[in-house]
Amino acid sequence: MLNIRHFLPAATLLVAISSSANAAIVVYTSQGLWNSAVANAGLAVETETFNQVADGVHASPFGGSTASVAWSASASEGLFAQDGVLSTNAPETLTFTFTPGVRAVAGNFFGTDIDFNNASVIFTVALSNGTSYTGEASSPASFTGFRSTTAATISSLSIDVEPAQGFTGPSPVYPSVDNLYFGVVPAPGALALLGAAGLIGLRRRRN
Repeated sequence: MLNIRHFLPAATLLVAISSSANAAIVVYTSQGLWNSAVANAGLAVETETFNQVADGVHASPFGGSTASVAWSASASEGLFAQDGVLSTNAPETLTFTFTPGVRAVAGNFFGTDIDFNNASVIFTVALSNGTSYTGEASSPASFTGFRSTTAATISSLSIDVEPAQGFTGPSPVYPSVDNLYFGVVPAPGALALLGAAGLIGLRRRRN
């Protein structure tokens, strides 16, 4: 069956994160650095790959969950999934909400055209505390991550896209996400296991 995405006037490219309180947010463009920062903050990483989402159009809101985070994606004209990538069914804002809020969030954020081909896009990350970040994404390998440096949590993330300068593919473009990564406070049992592992490692080094 042929899945057809809707065509609407393109929106300004924007990735917005709203967070509770006035959290200080650090932005990362390296997944390795984000992973290290999250680990150093004592957080565990949970991943949503979207691989279990069926290809085609999905009504909004559409949701799923990792071990401890429930997420919901919404767009007024619905969602569209293909090959483990979640996008919108029309060129409009894609919004994710997280329950509970997370201390860090990251993802492979990029753009696709109406035929679901990769599109080079410019994105601006605007945070609730007035912080903003602007960058360019050209493929599902593009990575952007965020971490709250306080106890305040990130509760939502919105993505809009527009073609980058020199883009020659078909317009409009659609906000698309390949993976979402959540930095969460480990459950008490997980913390105990981590502590035990640390003690074992220490004993081995002493021996």
